[in-house]
Amino acid sequence: MSIRVSIIISTYNQPAWLEKVLWSYDCQSASDFEILIADDGSSPETKDVIDAFSNTTELDVQHVWHEDNGFQKTIILNKAIKASKSDYLIFTDGDCIARKDFVATHLKFRGKGYFLSGGYFKLPKDISDHITEEDIRSQNCFNISWLKSNGLKASFKNNKLTAGAIKSKLMNALTPSNASWNGHNSSGWKQDLLSVNGFDERMQYGGEDRELGERLLNKGLNSKQIRYSAICVHLDHERGYVKSEMIEANLKIREITKKKKRTWTDFGISKP
Repeated sequence: MSIRVSIIISTYNQPAWLEKVLWSYDCQSASDFEILIADDGSSPETKDVIDAFSNTTELDVQHVWHEDNGFQKTIILNKAIKASKSDYLIFTDGDCIARKDFVATHLKFRGKGYFLSGGYFKLPKDISDHITEEDIRSQNCFNISWLKSNGLKASFKNNKLTAGAIKSKLMNALTPSNASWNGHNSSGWKQDLLSVNGFDERMQYGGEDRELGERLLNKGLNSKQIRYSAICVHLDHERGYVKSEMIEANLKIREITKKKKRTWTDFGISKP
């Protein structure tokens, strides 16, 4: 089977969440894709989950791993980009369960000169814990009635899960959210990512994905909003790796990228 798209899933020591995410890719309406798990130094439990999934699926699964040396997501993502086999890449996280039309939607809306910008639907911790493999394969975890029966509160954001084709098109056009590069749900052409040298490996947590998108925009690409079309639900967890100094350093890099309209980083895939 030819591979039309590569799914790059970032993860770090969340094997229970990653397992649920992988199940969601085993029931996609599209099947002509590979999975690359960009693992920022997880312990062996994560490899066990990946190996078990690989043994039960027909999908091509690669585990791209490096040793744990703090938050180095940008480095492992660049390694995954280099290892990918297709010319189109979808990026998401190991805590985001993809609806069955997630891959097909990215393929439907992709276009030359564009990258796609999606979002996620946040779930509370108790519902995140409650979701089973059957709930994913049956798509219960995207069913607003099922979610409400398990404690989800009413919210305008629930429209993400209930919007049909016409409504989602309208909501994509009206949303005030910027069509930025979001690491949990974005896609683009591999050649475009290589043309800006991938992710800036100096950057740690906090806007590191958006900085890549800003260089793509500086390069002349356009972004397309699909946050109400390409749906994934986000499983809740703690973020012990978040530090204010990381965010401050990233903001300074992004400020220079914007001010000088940079399209290239010397700290990316290709080194000087």
